[in-house]
Amino acid sequence: MTERVVIIGGGIAGLATACLLAKRGAAVVVVEKNGHLGGRADELRIDGFRFETGPSWYLMPEAYDHFFELMGTSTAAKLDLQLLDPGYRIYPEHRPLLDVPFGTDAVADLFESLEPGAGDALRDYLASAADIYNIALDRFLYTTFSSLRPFLHRDVVSRAFTLAVLLLQPLQRYVDRRFRDPRLRQILQYPAVFLSSQPRDTPSLYHLMSHTDLTLGVRYPQGGFSGIVTALERLARAHGVEFLLEHEATRIEVIDGSTTGIHVLSDSGERFLPADAVVAAGDLHHTESSLLPESARSYSEAHFKRHNPGVSCVLALIGVRGALPELLHHTLFFSEEWGEDFDAVFPADSSGSRDASRSIYVCKPSATDPTVAPSGCENLFVLIPVAADPSIGHGDAYGAAESPRVAAIVDATLDLIVARTGVADLRERVVVKRTIGPADFAGRYYSFAGGAIGPAHTLRQSAFFRGRNISAKVDNLYYAGQTTVPGVGVPMCLISAENVVKRMLGLRDASPIPKL
Repeated sequence: MTERVVIIGGGIAGLATACLLAKRGAAVVVVEKNGHLGGRADELRIDGFRFETGPSWYLMPEAYDHFFELMGTSTAAKLDLQLLDPGYRIYPEHRPLLDVPFGTDAVADLFESLEPGAGDALRDYLASAADIYNIALDRFLYTTFSSLRPFLHRDVVSRAFTLAVLLLQPLQRYVDRRFRDPRLRQILQYPAVFLSSQPRDTPSLYHLMSHTDLTLGVRYPQGGFSGIVTALERLARAHGVEFLLEHEATRIEVIDGSTTGIHVLSDSGERFLPADAVVAAGDLHHTESSLLPESARSYSEAHFKRHNPGVSCVLALIGVRGALPELLHHTLFFSEEWGEDFDAVFPADSSGSRDASRSIYVCKPSATDPTVAPSGCENLFVLIPVAADPSIGHGDAYGAAESPRVAAIVDATLDLIVARTGVADLRERVVVKRTIGPADFAGRYYSFAGGAIGPAHTLRQSAFFRGRNISAKVDNLYYAGQTTVPGVGVPMCLISAENVVKRMLGLRDASPIPKL
């Protein structure tokens, strides 16, 4: 194992990579430009409210379980998980609300009540989703895509035709052929947003996502995702990892085709951190375009211009006086004009009529976690999908002046929530409100085009076609995080950390590492 490793970025992927490498005996230093660890999984404390600003859905538990087992512990020992049942609530436009329960049988009953025959159709759909999910875990996710051999396994070959069809057919068409009721279609297509994409561009292979929320269920880690960050930090420190906060990487040193360390800048000035290997766990575009000389870049600027940067969003962090039983821990508001919502987020040109999606997500963690709000108050995290475009502007959460576009988007969304839920006095009960815009993602995390999640999981940006986790030009330079394989989301970031270790060890199989 490489002796000295410097990791750029203290987000989930950077923390997880640090943990795994330190567990194997490497001397690890994590460099983070901001004053906190966790990256997007940050929190703001305001007037007794604790607002999380990043991930909020705990899905794909196997990834967490495997990571903690590699570290010699367990999820149960590190996290206090609570199953959410119902998993979430839906407010369809001009239709009564729906609560989506936990478990295949209960969800099938819900589907059957809305569309005759849809219950059995859902069972078939979820059986397929479970099969593809398990194949993904066993053969696709824990791989560096450095060899074709893992894909010649009989489990993959026997499903080759099915996998090809699922890759080439969009999720929207796959769902629409099986269900007629628009509410059911939206339940099964919305997970594309978790993949920073839209249903008409997302391969139907990703219908596996419905296995995670409808079959495995939605959970909440007490303390939120900040608690996960704390657990990772403690594990890292216990294994000797050093953290340099408010230290910005300014250049990756490359000599004779190999990295020898990085230059960092802090209030104390500039310094050089020598390393046998560097792991860039931040945005791939920033690493390539800003930290490497042009001759050492694996990807050109033209490559990134062809890329779909995925979803961005405007976030509203709202503290409300009094109870809001109209909202569950997770609540989704779906517009009837589904296509126009995605046109606003993925505009083909500038002629769209909307500045933001009207299909939005509201998290009310105070439904489950009493530590996030003062007694008698509710904590709301409102996510409004918008185009990945920093010109939409900043919010006011980090001290910048709130842009008029961000303010208008939040204002219109509050009107939508009031109209759907019937909470007429919601605005009068707001005691705290802060906002975050695409320019904040670009500035704080160097996110390409101000994206909030990562590059969209389209056919051309999945698997072999996604960013590699090793430089093609610089020896001992590796990449981790949502902009590389296997993809976006906290579980994928944990897996990307393990895939870096597999690269360093020269492991080319598709299986998770059994132990460190």
